[in-house]
Amino acid sequence: MKILILSNRVPFPQNGGYPIVVRNTIQGLVDQGHQVSVFTLNNKKQRPAIQNDDDLISKIHYKAYDINIKLSVWDIFLNMLGKKNYNIDRFYDVGFERLLTTELKRTKYDIIQFEGLFMSAYLAAVRKYTNAKLIYRAHNIEHLIWQRLSEQKNDPIKKSYLRLLAKRIKQFELKYLNSFDAIAALTNQDKQLMLKYATKIPIHVLPVGVDLKRYNPDYLKTEFPSLFFLGALDWMPNREGMEWFLDNFSRDIIDGDLRVKLYVAGHNIPEDFDEYESLNKIFIQGEVDDALEFVNSKSVMIVPLLSGGGMRVKIVEGMAMQKCIITTTLGAEGLNYKDGHNILIADNRSEFYNAIKHCINDEQFCRQIGKNARLLIEQEHDTHFITKRFIAFYTEILQS
Repeated sequence: MKILILSNRVPFPQNGGYPIVVRNTIQGLVDQGHQVSVFTLNNKKQRPAIQNDDDLISKIHYKAYDINIKLSVWDIFLNMLGKKNYNIDRFYDVGFERLLTTELKRTKYDIIQFEGLFMSAYLAAVRKYTNAKLIYRAHNIEHLIWQRLSEQKNDPIKKSYLRLLAKRIKQFELKYLNSFDAIAALTNQDKQLMLKYATKIPIHVLPVGVDLKRYNPDYLKTEFPSLFFLGALDWMPNREGMEWFLDNFSRDIIDGDLRVKLYVAGHNIPEDFDEYESLNKIFIQGEVDDALEFVNSKSVMIVPLLSGGGMRVKIVEGMAMQKCIITTTLGAEGLNYKDGHNILIADNRSEFYNAIKHCINDEQFCRQIGKNARLLIEQEHDTHFITKRFIAFYTEILQS
């Protein structure tokens, strides 16, 4: 098959959930012998991180188009007063559309996959120049993230703005759900919500897949006990969750009953997080050189997600690294987990406190949770298995 993947973020390197999902999809399809093209927007903010020496790039037809998606204060103001949806519109660029249509006139594709809602801005142009089957990859229900964020806010102005944003994104999202030929959702929860919204086209649940060869845990290099968080803190649900966690537990860690070190790592950590740092207790590390090496070096992963949606790729990676993970019910969404067996679910302060206390006092308990977590990933999230399901899905849609 000839497959074109449209991405709103460069998937090289794998420094976040979105690029991990997209790159693993590309790799799986290439490994199965399919011809893959990737046309991606290249956000100026992320441009320095692009890993052009990734061997996979030489195996695909690859185009990256520079774009600035940063919203100004004026854009935000206009977003509040007007009817335009700047959070979506900032991903549209006439130059990229021209590049895309030129490619479609030149090459006949079987499948064109839109990675996330933001690439829907190019749907009309793509439809005009191709007879390929168009697949929408729903990484999450986008408006639900903003709706849940608004519910967490006490500030009436922030709450109102986030509600307005959620409403406009929802209108855009629902408008496009039936405009594709099929949808690939990461979780069954997202599929059920789309069905509730009267989606008529086929929806298949195809979860996050990871290449298990990359995940090699080594307990000899693991500090026990230790807590850690790894994620992009410019993504609002991550920032909100970690601010909640640090506000609630920093005193317990610094001079209370939780005798454990906490490490916070990830790219784009806001400067005000430095205020949480405490000598030999809480470490705000920023972006690490090797994410998997960092994960391996710590024992208990915390993911205090209070809003958001879809499947958390960092949790899948943590489970693949045999980590004992403490997260919320929302954080574990989409996983076929069993609380207390392959993950620990904590939805409030007392549940988080008790889970942390149990973990730091029982190393064998942590290891067993981690071993069970790895087994779940081997059974349900091996990228080779997920790729075969994707190909079967494409074949079914092409024959329909």
